[in-house]
Amino acid sequence: MMSTDDTLSVSRIIKASPQSVYQVLLDSTTMPAWRAPDGMKAEILAFEPRVGGAFRIALTYTTADHALPGKTSAHTDVACGRFRELVPGERIVEAIEFESDDPAMAGIMVLTTTLTPVPGGTEVTVAVRNAPAGVKPSDHELGVTLTLRNLANFVEHQ
Repeated sequence: MMSTDDTLSVSRIIKASPQSVYQVLLDSTTMPAWRAPDGMKAEILAFEPRVGGAFRIALTYTTADHALPGKTSAHTDVACGRFRELVPGERIVEAIEFESDDPAMAGIMVLTTTLTPVPGGTEVTVAVRNAPAGVKPSDHELGVTLTLRNLANFVEHQ
């Protein structure tokens, strides 16, 4: 993990080619299987994987008893955004905003996923820049780490 004042970066090696990982990252039909961190489920509400294309994703806690409140409602985080850049097998850049009435969750964060070939697979690095002030860096790091673990499990076992 690397962190600066406004950027969080988490990496993981996945035993698959960059192109295979890229395809899974942009497949809305498989995304619910890996996108949500532990204790949550993902629902893809809109997904247009093209530059300028919009997306909307809901992450909902699977139980009423969870440590952090949802950003959109008590149990749900809804994020919407647009794809800024899509470089097949190399990089995905997304501008993301939480749907929330809480001013601490306001603002557009930029999520850049970089795929780098390494011996035996792909180093997947997720860099999050300008996260809302209401998201603790340690919570964000944990969420990204769990999502990358889920992505690795999905890609390596499909």
